[in-house]
Amino acid sequence: MAFSQSEKLKAGIIWISGAVEVMAGIGAAEKKGAERVIRLMLGMVSQEVRLAATVAPSGQWQEVDRFLDQAMVMFDSGVGADSVYHLTQALSRVTGIGHASMNFLKEKGLI
Repeated sequence: MAFSQSEKLKAGIIWISGAVEVMAGIGAAEKKGAERVIRLMLGMVSQEVRLAATVAPSGQWQEVDRFLDQAMVMFDSGVGADSVYHLTQALSRVTGIGHASMNFLKEKGLI
């Protein structure tokens, strides 16, 4: 279950990171809408992390959640463009979880 959750979360975090990068090049009116969409996506991805922690317990999910919370704080503070660092750290942790899960599945002969 951790593998499928990690793949879903990687996609979400990559999408959010891309949206943050695009946000840097748009006007003020559009930027407010983009920030709203990104906040919603951050909230949804954070909920998925909490679900992953429930169905596939690992202490690393809490690290991912912490980095996503820090990204949200950056948006709440008006410096959402600087959240890319925290998103990258979250993505790195999720990738590690997915890699460990895939290795486990390979060892068990399931993939």
